[in-house]
Amino acid sequence: MKFGITLFTSDRGISPTAAARGAEDCGFDTFYVPEHTHIPVKRDAAHPQTGDETLPDDRYMRTLDPWVTLGSIAAVTQRIELGTAVALPVEHDPITLAKTIATLDHLSDGRVVLGVGYGWNLDELADHNVPAGRRRTMLREYLEAMRALWTEEEAAYDGEFVKFGPSWAWPKPKRVPPVLVGAAGNEKNFNWIVRSADGWITTPIEQNVDDRVKLLQDKWAAADRDGEPQIVVLDGKPDVEKLARWRDLGVTEVVYGMPDKSEDEVLAYLDRLSGKLAGLREGSDAATVASR
Repeated sequence: MKFGITLFTSDRGISPTAAARGAEDCGFDTFYVPEHTHIPVKRDAAHPQTGDETLPDDRYMRTLDPWVTLGSIAAVTQRIELGTAVALPVEHDPITLAKTIATLDHLSDGRVVLGVGYGWNLDELADHNVPAGRRRTMLREYLEAMRALWTEEEAAYDGEFVKFGPSWAWPKPKRVPPVLVGAAGNEKNFNWIVRSADGWITTPIEQNVDDRVKLLQDKWAAADRDGEPQIVVLDGKPDVEKLARWRDLGVTEVVYGMPDKSEDEVLAYLDRLSGKLAGLREGSDAATVASR
């Protein structure tokens, strides 16, 4: 089981490059950043955490571009994977986005992980001409078209939202980025993941993760998908017994958020968190870890 870090990037606090270097130095496996192009001042869409139009954090309106951010991180790190939690592909041109992601993967030597969302902020999506009732179909087409550009010598796509004729597009990713969907753990979303993605990222308010992990695994097997789904769980505070149980259930990665504090405080937090996870990272059982 891997361990990752997510930074709610903004134009204040610790820089993403300093945070990612710190995470890599502490042995974390993946560094995730979010995406919002903008936040309309007047909104009807309810935030999943607050249940209404209010935002739980003002960093939503200050979020850095994820691809520029991850590019800067790629230049100052060597090993840590570069992920989005989550990106909103339908707010972009799919051909251009495919080029951006392939370039990042090429320059980072195959370290990209593509976490995507359908988009809870329907007002934001509307400004990008995304029809709310078709955003899942639109996302599926974007992913299929981008995979074609990443893997085929002469790629083409003919869908409802994406159309292009036979085309050349290089570079090809060293590793086709795994696609993880950040969404509620329900049957509708799991059916979509099994058809169109490689795994699931839990939401910050997710409950009963154990049962939902098993549900996704069962659907994966019933669809005759190869291997196992990647399952990334957003956790609050590490509990060694819970983490050992998740590892045994088939959770592939657990991700922790960074506090919105100064660089010194954040780096100290990463060091403490890494120490708490060291035993599990080395494969020790819960009892061994708890005794440390």
